[in-house]
Amino acid sequence: MKVAPAAIGFGLLLAAFPLATALHRSMYAAPGQHDQPPVGYSDTPVLPGQKWRVHDIDRPVPPAVTPGENGAPPSDAVVLFDGKDLSLWASGDGDAKWLVKEGFAEVNGTGSIRTREAFGDCQLHIEWATPAQVESSSQGRGNSGVFFLGRYEIQVLDSFENRTYADGQAGAMYGQFPPLVNASRGPGQWQSYDIVFRAPRFEGDKLLQPARVTVFHNGVLVQDAQEYLGPSAHRSLPSYSPAHPSTGPIELQDHGNPVRYRNIWLRKL
Repeated sequence: MKVAPAAIGFGLLLAAFPLATALHRSMYAAPGQHDQPPVGYSDTPVLPGQKWRVHDIDRPVPPAVTPGENGAPPSDAVVLFDGKDLSLWASGDGDAKWLVKEGFAEVNGTGSIRTREAFGDCQLHIEWATPAQVESSSQGRGNSGVFFLGRYEIQVLDSFENRTYADGQAGAMYGQFPPLVNASRGPGQWQSYDIVFRAPRFEGDKLLQPARVTVFHNGVLVQDAQEYLGPSAHRSLPSYSPAHPSTGPIELQDHGNPVRYRNIWLRKL
């Protein structure tokens, strides 16, 4: 039986289709599909300042992280406070003694608390609420703070229609840089910080790289990779002298106001 050339060509196309489909799937495989062959190129230019080529076939893919929903921690987070207890926190020479109830921890005059574990570069999520009843003004109204390495503060304050000095309101790098905008909610309402902190680097007593921070307040950017001038200070100039370790505790300040905290988690970077 004689077969027409067109039929032969069509048959070859059908035979090649599964191979083409497999190649397409391997090229666009999602990260984590390690049973697929590697994809990319080995003949493209090397990226400036890197050892990798453009679309490098040998470049490792990022690890997969399952994100949380509605502020819940992602799969690689360290949960520092889940609303149950403060076992991962200390105060002075003993345990943290803040009031814990209804899923939050409340400042109660027993002193600032700090994590038992030391952290350096990190991404921190923390939710907080100032008192619903306004009883003071300026720095006396819902005052607290989040400190990295126990030294670098992001101010917590009721800054909703509350006049105070610019570098002391909510979202400020205290005493150094005001927030880009005031994104505060009203008294008693839950608010959030999402913070990326980069610790300073020293070589002996020489500062190689200042600490810097990016802050989102209620989802709004208020600090954009801003460098600290040194550890936070009140009514004085900051200084990186003397040098200090590039890791330390996360500290929450007791400033005498019953500020509440909940849903605190951290990712090491």
